[in-house]
Amino acid sequence: MRAYDYFDISSFVEELMAKKESAEIEFKSATGGFPKSFWETYSSFANTNGGTIVLGIKEKDGEFYVDKLADELIEKYQKEFWSGVNNKDIINLNLLTNDDVKVGELGSRKVLLFYIPRASREQRPVYHTPNPYNGTYKRNHEGDFKCTEQEIRRMYADANVAISADSRILDNYTIDDIDEASLKQYRRLFDLAKPGHAWLALEDIPLLKKLGGYKVDRQTGKEGFTLAGLLMFGKTEAIIDETCAPHFFLDYRELGEDTSVTRWLDRIYPDGTWEANLFQFYRRVLPKLQEILPVPFQLEGDMRKDETPAHIAVREALINALIHADYSINASTVITRNKSELVFSNPGCLLVSKQQFYEGGDSVCRNQSLQKMFMMLGRAEKAGSGADKIISGWKESNWKSPNIEEKNRPDKVVLTMPLISILDDDIKKQLIDIFGEQILYIEHNKLLTLALALAEGVVSNERLRYTLNLHKYDITKMLKELCIDGYLVSNGVGRGTTYHISIQQNLTSSEANLTSSEANLTSSEANLTSSEANLTSSEANLTSLVEPKQIKKKCTQQELFDIIVNCADEWKSLDEISREVNRSAQYLKGAIIHKMVEQGLLQREFLIPNHPAQRYKRIISEK
Repeated sequence: MRAYDYFDISSFVEELMAKKESAEIEFKSATGGFPKSFWETYSSFANTNGGTIVLGIKEKDGEFYVDKLADELIEKYQKEFWSGVNNKDIINLNLLTNDDVKVGELGSRKVLLFYIPRASREQRPVYHTPNPYNGTYKRNHEGDFKCTEQEIRRMYADANVAISADSRILDNYTIDDIDEASLKQYRRLFDLAKPGHAWLALEDIPLLKKLGGYKVDRQTGKEGFTLAGLLMFGKTEAIIDETCAPHFFLDYRELGEDTSVTRWLDRIYPDGTWEANLFQFYRRVLPKLQEILPVPFQLEGDMRKDETPAHIAVREALINALIHADYSINASTVITRNKSELVFSNPGCLLVSKQQFYEGGDSVCRNQSLQKMFMMLGRAEKAGSGADKIISGWKESNWKSPNIEEKNRPDKVVLTMPLISILDDDIKKQLIDIFGEQILYIEHNKLLTLALALAEGVVSNERLRYTLNLHKYDITKMLKELCIDGYLVSNGVGRGTTYHISIQQNLTSSEANLTSSEANLTSSEANLTSSEANLTSSEANLTSLVEPKQIKKKCTQQELFDIIVNCADEWKSLDEISREVNRSAQYLKGAIIHKMVEQGLLQREFLIPNHPAQRYKRIISEK
């Protein structure tokens, strides 16, 4: 899916402006010609997670300034782009099609939008100038940064999928560098998973050859233990030797609720009391992670089944972190457990896009021999690298969807698995308060959608694809039905559409009489006269019938603050404020309202920021 699959490009531009510059958005002025820095950002987006470059807008101190680009200049810049993107002296790879370059309008002014997709691992590095070691960039929240020679070499290594990173033969290592106890324990688990397997009859070295822990190079005749063999079964001193993996460090941390008092309740790390290889770390950490998961009473035949989809998801997440790590990076593999989430952090970058990870099915593994070793234990999923079971296991448990992100300097992949149910008792109670008891009996996916919309304030088709096991077209149909039935209200058009709870349409008369605590009324506000408190529905909606003020489109942020403060003399919803000040609700929510609340200019009616019935009112300072 392209970012420009919108019916209204202008609304998309406003949405980008609301988000401001970030790791995936860049605004560039074009008054002085086609910006030379464009190609650095092109490289950085391609080598990171992709992104959108908006040409013709400048952001400074939170304010946006739109260039006056004539049609002739727009056409000139388009030609200059296509000439440059196909010139290997400027950029080594063209990733774009005609559909990735669009002209957008903001009032009477025009801008150019370029969607730069994430390059595949085979295509990276994407670099500006003929020399990759002088023109390769990546992206973080601070902007574009030039990659070091080591970072570029790692990109080339990841691009060479024919050679597994852990297949390197190590010089001068012997069987004495292998932990005998680890290998024996592995054999026992192998036998339990695959009783009578032929490999179990082999001696240690032949078995390791089958697993990829020992290798013979047919071209050179060189043989020896591989990086995978030492990482999985090696002794600690042998692993951290400079010829193997000097930065290797495994760390499990169980955090308490108050980290200011105690940094952690439990920790497993190389403290000299155990051989800190991957196999031993896996055996010690997995029970710690799984012990906090609920185990419902289920029978499989005559036997109790203790492993739920959530248990499988946690197991696959742990193995994923171990087999996808880049052990050449000076960074640790850290697994963290606390009351609200499990976090798996490993060095390296994703070899597939985030979308491919969530969708599953693409098997790309940095350390294929390690993957094979876990697969022979009945663990690790080659099809999709376990991502399918991670996502589906959390869905079946009705927990919030796992979130994966990449970090730079050093490169890290962080998978967060929330232990927060989107159908907990509080969410159920709120849904019942809004829609009545019958809401719990609607179709399950619809119930999950409403629960997510209530918990997060808003949902979209894309967000639901990471939560529900449905195709995007089925999700679109379901969202339309929820809108028709009065459960949701849509905002926006095309694939940019968002949905929120239609609380106003479903309030009963008793629900309309909010308690003082729900409404956060002060004692003075609670002493309303009977005539003020008993507004009819027609009186309550008078403000929405007033014609929107003709506010000029271009004004400073402070001027807009003053306009909103003047119009918010009584409780008003975001949509009501949007109509009065002639700005999109998306823009106000992302760039304006939050700042005004922080600065003490506005107050929220409800303490929960994303409450579906949230309204705002100006704060009158006491003299």
